Amino acid sequence: MQKLKKYYNKKIAIYGMGLTGLSAVKKLEKLGAEIYCWDDVKKVREKVKKSNIRVEKFWLGRNSVDNIIISPGINIKTCKIKNYLGKNLKKIITDLDIFFELNKEPLIVAITGTNGKSTTCKIIEKIFKTAKYNVKVAGNIGTPILSINNKRKKNIIILEVSSYQLEYSKLFHSKYAAILNISADHLDRHKNISNYTKIKSKIFFGQNSSDYSFINKENKYSKSIKNIFKNKKIKSKLILVKKSNCKFILNKTKNKYFNGKGNIENLAFAYKIAKCFKISDKIIIRALNSFKGLPHRQEVILSNKDLLCINDSKATSFEACFQSLSNYNKIYWILGGVPKKQDNFYLAKVKNKIKKAYIIGKNATFFKKQIKNNISYKVSANIKSAIKSIHQDIKKNENFKSTILLSPAAASFDQFNNFEDRGNYFKKLILKEFKSGSNV
Repeated sequence: MQKLKKYYNKKIAIYGMGLTGLSAVKKLEKLGAEIYCWDDVKKVREKVKKSNIRVEKFWLGRNSVDNIIISPGINIKTCKIKNYLGKNLKKIITDLDIFFELNKEPLIVAITGTNGKSTTCKIIEKIFKTAKYNVKVAGNIGTPILSINNKRKKNIIILEVSSYQLEYSKLFHSKYAAILNISADHLDRHKNISNYTKIKSKIFFGQNSSDYSFINKENKYSKSIKNIFKNKKIKSKLILVKKSNCKFILNKTKNKYFNGKGNIENLAFAYKIAKCFKISDKIIIRALNSFKGLPHRQEVILSNKDLLCINDSKATSFEACFQSLSNYNKIYWILGGVPKKQDNFYLAKVKNKIKKAYIIGKNATFFKKQIKNNISYKVSANIKSAIKSIHQDIKKNENFKSTILLSPAAASFDQFNNFEDRGNYFKKLILKEFKSGSNV
C-alpha cells in the first residue's frame, strides 16, 4: 500500500524513549524505517540498548535524518539539543501525525483541555460501548496511539491529546474534536495563557466542513477560541457546550459520581458528542448509571459514619483542586508539591468548607502565601505526617463526619515519581491509619 511506503528506508530520529518513543520504534520498524534513538537519561538509554534498539547521537551524524519524532515531555526550547532542533523544526512530527497518515479510515474523537480529559474519554467510551460501537481509547490517557491494534476499519478511536502533543503536530486532525476547558497550566513551557490557548486550539486545525468542534461556552478563555472560528480560520461545525445541556440526563441518572461540578462538565461534552452519533438518551443513561470513575480523581478510599477519605492526587493545579473543595464539607485538606507557574488560589467560595490545610513538600512558602489569612494551616514534612496530624485534630475537634482530602494543587515531582505514586501512597497510609468501620 502506498501509505506504508512513505517511511520505508527513511532515516527517523526518535528523541525521548518513554512509552511514546518505544511505540514509535515498533511501528516504524514494521514500516521499514531506519531508526536512530536517544534519551537524555543514561539509565533509559541502557535499558533501550538491551532491547536491541540503536541508540545514537543522531544530531552528530554525517547523514541528516528525514524526520524527528519528539516525545511529548521534551521542550525543544530548553533541551540539550535545542540548537539542532531549532534548525530542523520542519522535520519534527509526532506519533499523532504518523497514526493519522496510516489510519485515515476510522473516526477519531479527540479530547483536550486543562482538566477532565481522561474522565471525559472514559465516559465517552462507556457510552459508545453500551451503544455497541467498536471503541478504542488511547493517547495521553496511557496507551500510546501507535500501540493500539487498529485492524478493524469500523473502530472509533477516542484520543486524549495533551498540549505537548499538539504543539509539535503538523498533520493530525480528527472528525470530532473538543477543548473541555482552559486554565493556567504548563505555563513554564508555554510561557503565557495566550500561547497555551493557541496550542490547544490546534486540535481544530485541519478539520473540514463535515467535522465537528466542541468548546466550553462557560469558560472565560473560550472567547479567543471562538474568534478563530469567526475569522473562518477553522471550517468545522462549532458546537458550544454548557453544563445545563445534560441537566435532564442528570435528573434521570442515579450515579452519585456525577454530583460533582467537574464531572457534570465532563458529562456535558460526552453527551453532546454522543448525540452526534444519534445515541439514544436511554442508552446514555444506562451507561452513566454503571460508570465508575478513574483512580486518583476524587476517588473514595474510605467512607463510614465518621469519616470520608478522598484521593484526588490528579489535581495538579488549583483549578482542578477547586472542584473537590466545592464538593465536600468539613475538609482536612492535604496540599503541596511543585506549584504550577502563575497558579492562583481563589478560596472565597470554599474557605468555609475547609477546617484546616496541611501543606506538604518543598515549596511550603508558595502555598502559605496562597492560603494565608483565608484558612487555618499547618506545615507538614510529608503525607504521612499530615495524616497523623489530621487524625489528632479530628479526635480533638470533631463530632460530625469529616473529610480528609488529598487534592495537592501541585505536581508531585518533589517527593514522588508521578501523581499515581502519590495517590497510591496516600491510599495505603489512610487504610493503615483509619480502619474501615472503626471510629475516628
